[in-house]
Amino acid sequence: MYFNSGYINNSSIDFKDKSRPLVVSSCGTYRLLTKPKLPTYRPRGRVDYQLIYICAGQAHFHFDNEDNDTIVTAGNMVLFRPKELQKYEYYREDKTQVYWVHFTGSDVKNILRKYGIKDDMRTFFVGTSLEYERIYKRMISELQRCQDDYEELLSMLMRHLLISIHRELQKERKLSDVYLDNEMDMAAQYFSDNYSSEIDIEKYAQSRGMSISWFIRNFKKYTGTTPMQYIVAARISNAQLLLETTQYSIAEISRIVGYDNPLYFSRLFHKQKGFSPSAYRKKMKKSGIFP
Repeated sequence: MYFNSGYINNSSIDFKDKSRPLVVSSCGTYRLLTKPKLPTYRPRGRVDYQLIYICAGQAHFHFDNEDNDTIVTAGNMVLFRPKELQKYEYYREDKTQVYWVHFTGSDVKNILRKYGIKDDMRTFFVGTSLEYERIYKRMISELQRCQDDYEELLSMLMRHLLISIHRELQKERKLSDVYLDNEMDMAAQYFSDNYSSEIDIEKYAQSRGMSISWFIRNFKKYTGTTPMQYIVAARISNAQLLLETTQYSIAEISRIVGYDNPLYFSRLFHKQKGFSPSAYRKKMKKSGIFP
């Protein structure tokens, strides 16, 4: 096994330090060469934070419950907060290589938030980059050499790492936003083109590889309405136009916009517009809009 690490004050004991905003206490790297397995088990966690970077292979983590086995692959970071269960294993057959850093401080929560690591984030994809490795290696070196002002430099290096992570997270979010905008725009266009047909929203979401709850939540964020509200609005809007510009009966308009039951359509129209379809048509006639 290849192992290289450094500890502040040459001590591996975890500690809290509230005297400064950000303090790096230890940093290291593991790569399994001959040893078949390297397990870690801390049922009560540690008093500090730990950020693990999987730079090659994969690792097995047991979050919240010792029986859960979550495989985390290369390019991901794993963040452990104080007093969280820490149980994970590295296997030689997985060709695992990881870097880790422990840190503490009076302002760690806000610093993590500033750099895009939200309170509920435990694992996050940042890609594989030599830049991360260089920063980790520099922190290891500083902890081993203990030159003048090395603790201050460690804090700066940790911020450098967090900034690099933040930039990558921003890229991922922008790509996600583009995907989301495209999907929601396609859905809105589909509903606008097919409003008069019977639309199964759950089947539509499944056809696009989305869960119904995720689709409804994000469609509402994108349009301000749920998919069903959007479809109803399209039907009522087109019914208004037909009431204003044609001589079709209420029953005919009801069928044209997608409702087989004229009574249900009339009730829904009244609920949306404050008038029944016939009262709306009369109102438009009086205003001179209807011929």
